Amino acid sequence: RPPVPPPPGAPTARILFLTDLHWDRQYVPGSAAACPDPLCCRGVPGEGPGAAGFWGTYGKCDLPLHTIDALLAQLPNGTRNGTGGFAAAYWTGDIPAHDVWQQSRGDQLRALRTVTALLRARLGPLRVFPAVGNHEATPVNAFPPPYVRGNRSAAWLYDAMAEAWQHWLPPAALRTLRAGGFYTAQVWPGLRLVSLNMNFCSQANFWLLINATDPAGQLQWLMGVLADAERDGEKVHIIGHIPPAHCLRSWSWNYYRIVSRFEGTIAAQFFGHTHLDEFELFYDEETLSRPVSIAFIAPSVTTYISLNPGYRVYEVAASYPGSSHAVLDHETFILNLTEANAAPPGTAPRWRRLYGAREAYGLPAAFPADWDRLVRRMQDDEPLFQLFWFHLHKGHPPREPCGAPCKAALLCALRSGRAADPALCRPLRPALPFPRIQQLWQQRRLC
Repeated sequence: RPPVPPPPGAPTARILFLTDLHWDRQYVPGSAAACPDPLCCRGVPGEGPGAAGFWGTYGKCDLPLHTIDALLAQLPNGTRNGTGGFAAAYWTGDIPAHDVWQQSRGDQLRALRTVTALLRARLGPLRVFPAVGNHEATPVNAFPPPYVRGNRSAAWLYDAMAEAWQHWLPPAALRTLRAGGFYTAQVWPGLRLVSLNMNFCSQANFWLLINATDPAGQLQWLMGVLADAERDGEKVHIIGHIPPAHCLRSWSWNYYRIVSRFEGTIAAQFFGHTHLDEFELFYDEETLSRPVSIAFIAPSVTTYISLNPGYRVYEVAASYPGSSHAVLDHETFILNLTEANAAPPGTAPRWRRLYGAREAYGLPAAFPADWDRLVRRMQDDEPLFQLFWFHLHKGHPPREPCGAPCKAALLCALRSGRAADPALCRPLRPALPFPRIQQLWQQRRLC
């Protein structure tokens, strides 16, 4: 049963979506924005061009806390008292900065607690549903499976998360969070959320050399949650940090199969990690032609690398009998760093709406079939593709234009909800050998 638009007058809800905040507590306005290290905009303030801006910088730089605070402070009135604004917030991880060579467990826990406290202070009673990012651990990407015990385990991190997030999550969710960094909870009647720990599919998590198929039993657990939701007539939103096509092949293909099996139960999927504004489509496994789901990939709050700060708001079908709880539209908001840093000191930064998806792309709805048609339209409509390229980079695209090979690789990525499957890209023009497409994907990965 393909999703249908809600009847006229049916209630909708707005969900705030934050991902990849990457707070750098050593960010110094006026410091060098270019440096030999993996992360810049730190150290002694200097003079002249190329200095870090007050609100953030285009370059290999993360964000000062006051920029994250400014984002939260300007959200719609009513958020604090729960009477307006948003029905919920999804927050898909990556809290610490990219100074991975010098991080300790104490640094990671300080980032977790500081940013969690800031969200609580600014969002008030709004319920926030977090997911675990790959930068939360130290060493970065190192997430041992739950059967690893003692000091090498991830208990130090999951226990701290459970303590920090206990006011947002029910006891049963906190138990699985402590065990493996994933959980399920009800968002509102009829809608269940599943927060996955996508580090158990990460290509950079060397612990998965032991077992890459389902190292934490998470996929087995996910199938049980989805089966229960199907039985109870609930719809499910899945959130996670790393998008499915960026995962190890075996995990990714099994996840694709689960999405196909429960296409009538999974109402939406939401991810981050890439720092860019994109998506991954899922098709029926028999013909790879019928769109069954879409994984929305929201842009990052951080500037890393050479981006404007941004965040996403999803409009979804709210709770009413027969609701699909599907995404009906989404909006992306940015802070134009050039304008913000040029403003007089003390001026509050002006976050602005960059675009709304349906309006910008002429979508009749925001269901998987609509996004599939958008990919096909972009093959021949070059102005439409360039508009997508502009939005992909949050209004600050790279100087080098996206030529034919770049376009082929990007359109292929948008059709690829599972890793390393050349069959998903064969219907696309212009044709490009799949190894070349994979090479271009590697080049454009920012994080």
